Amino acid sequence: MEFQIDTEAILQQIREGKALGGKDGALAPLIKQLTEAALQAEIESHLTQDLVKNRKNGSSSKTMKSEVGSFELDVPRDRAGTFEPQIVKKNQTHMSDQIEQKILSLYALGNSYSQIADHIEEIYGVGFSKATISAVTDKILPMLQEWRVRPLEELYPFIFLDAIHYKVKDEGRYISKAFYTVLGVRTDGKKEILGLYLGESEGAKFWLQVLTDLQNRGVKDILIASVDGLKGFPEAITSVFPNTEVQLCIVHQIRNSLRFIGSINQKQFASELKAVYQAFSKEEAENELDKLEEKWGKKYPIVFQSWRNKWENLSVYFQYPEDIRRVIYTTNIIESVHRQFRTLTKTKGAFPNDDSLLKLLFMGIKNAEKKWTMPIRNWSLTLSQLSIYFEGRLNKALNL
Repeated sequence: MEFQIDTEAILQQIREGKALGGKDGALAPLIKQLTEAALQAEIESHLTQDLVKNRKNGSSSKTMKSEVGSFELDVPRDRAGTFEPQIVKKNQTHMSDQIEQKILSLYALGNSYSQIADHIEEIYGVGFSKATISAVTDKILPMLQEWRVRPLEELYPFIFLDAIHYKVKDEGRYISKAFYTVLGVRTDGKKEILGLYLGESEGAKFWLQVLTDLQNRGVKDILIASVDGLKGFPEAITSVFPNTEVQLCIVHQIRNSLRFIGSINQKQFASELKAVYQAFSKEEAENELDKLEEKWGKKYPIVFQSWRNKWENLSVYFQYPEDIRRVIYTTNIIESVHRQFRTLTKTKGAFPNDDSLLKLLFMGIKNAEKKWTMPIRNWSLTLSQLSIYFEGRLNKALNL
């Protein structure tokens, strides 16, 4: 079979200013010619090898989408119906995955389906409906599921847990749901998102499920967990990882306290509270808390009741040196992930289902992880201090 490309016609179109790609681009007819020639070669090879008496039986037409625009492709048929084209399979409608990859990259940047459709139309001259784009982004879901069950390391020196809330449709109405991010710091000092969990009802039972999931995926030990006052978490972690220290986030505790302080006193109270959480030792912090309560306790008793009730877990960081304290006293380390989440979801008022949100959050995690190429500050010194305070527990992970 002889195949000739009308190069002169293509060059003439380029001379006239026609773009190579995009809608009605000069290369679209060439892609059609090349593909149909390859299909003809395929069917002729098939008929040569077919032991049953068989021959060509015309062709069928279908619309193909490619990076150089859409075109009608004539696909040859055989009488026996045994011909299975390989270059363009029966249900294939795209010439390559380039357009799909472009859709996913635009989606990962927080573009809406309408914006993605406009971009694809402008670049490739190919129209995509919102339903089609949704189907393409649904390909993230198997990747998300694989990521959620992947094996984890045996030991994490630190883990951090924090929640972010979104409106999601559930049984016909939109409700606020909490999605909990679990971030770990590995023994190499680099950050890793261990899991993303939908918390329909926060409590010890929910946290037991989360921690059991981490355990089932290979985690055997956690040195210190820093959390945002999560109800039931300290009790749950004791049953799964009994040797883990739990540090409640000081920053969140301060914010919660200031909510109950009159606006006229907030600045002064916040300044005086520093003497408590910036103290050199736990004993000094307790003395400063006593002084603060003596001054403000009658006016704001609920604030001090909260500090007293949570003091055991709020004060854990005082037993460690500065490098460890700096890491664990707040869950702000997880805020970079949640900022990425907010960037991607800021144009979305609510989500039609859990999956529509989860696949977007997963892309946010992937975006955040690209920046985590270095260990956290002063990691070598921090690790040395941890090996002293948690004697023997780091030996296997560090091959000591």
